[in-house]
Amino acid sequence: MTDTLPPCPECGAAFTYQVDALLNCPSCGHEWSGADTDDVADVVRDSVGNILQDGDTVTVIKDLKVKGSSTPLKVGTKVSGIRLVSGDHDIDCKIAGFGQMGLKSEFVKKVSD
Repeated sequence: MTDTLPPCPECGAAFTYQVDALLNCPSCGHEWSGADTDDVADVVRDSVGNILQDGDTVTVIKDLKVKGSSTPLKVGTKVSGIRLVSGDHDIDCKIAGFGQMGLKSEFVKKVSD
């Protein structure tokens, strides 16, 4: 093959292959179209696939242990005014009783306004 395929946008594996119009990742099983690769990195989605934006309100979907605290962050905790950042924890927020915190988008669900 003369052209190289992009790495998987989900797990970053370089061993992607093409089947018809879709690109496939053998490591995680993710499928995507080659045209989507530019926009995928900029989009942050919650646990059910809703697109998150700065200022959204989200709710925590499971109890989360908080490093340095004896009490966990309880399921159903509402977090207002989130800020999206790059990195492992892609949401910066302020939670009452806990203070400034970073959350992973896979543990939150967007609340409809």
